Parts: sequence; structure tokens; C-alpha cells
Amino acid sequence: MLVLARHVNDSIVIGENVEIVVVEIKGDQVKLGVKAPKDVKVFRGEIYAEIQKENVAAAGSALPPDLDRFMKKR
Repeated sequence: MLVLARHVNDSIVIGENVEIVVVEIKGDQVKLGVKAPKDVKVFRGEIYAEIQKENVAAAGSALPPDLDRFMKKR
């Protein structure tokens, strides 16, 4: 893990098109701004972990038994 010290209005750049800006520091909370193209998905860590958990659950779920029959009719 790379650890950087930054001040308010300082930024870091990831790749060629993602910039993280320190917007505010208040007590033990830091507010960050993310500048990225609209096609780049940005999630809070806990939300991303939940999405991954849901994807694993969905991938493991059984398909309806009559799905083959339904697909052959199309």
C-alpha cells in the first residue's frame, strides 16, 4: 500500500485520468473529491465489498429448472 501525506486542496493522480483531491480535513474525518471520467466506476470500499458479495451469491444461485426449455422456444 502506498501512503501519502496531503494537505487540503492537494491531490494525487491515478493513471492518466483519475485525480483524488483532499477537499476538507475536520477532526478524524477527511473529505475527498474524485475527478474521473463518467465511465470509471467509483465506490466507497464498503459498498464495493457488498457488491462483490452480492455478485458471488448471484453466481452461485441455481437457475430455474425449466430455463433450457424456455430458451429453446426463443
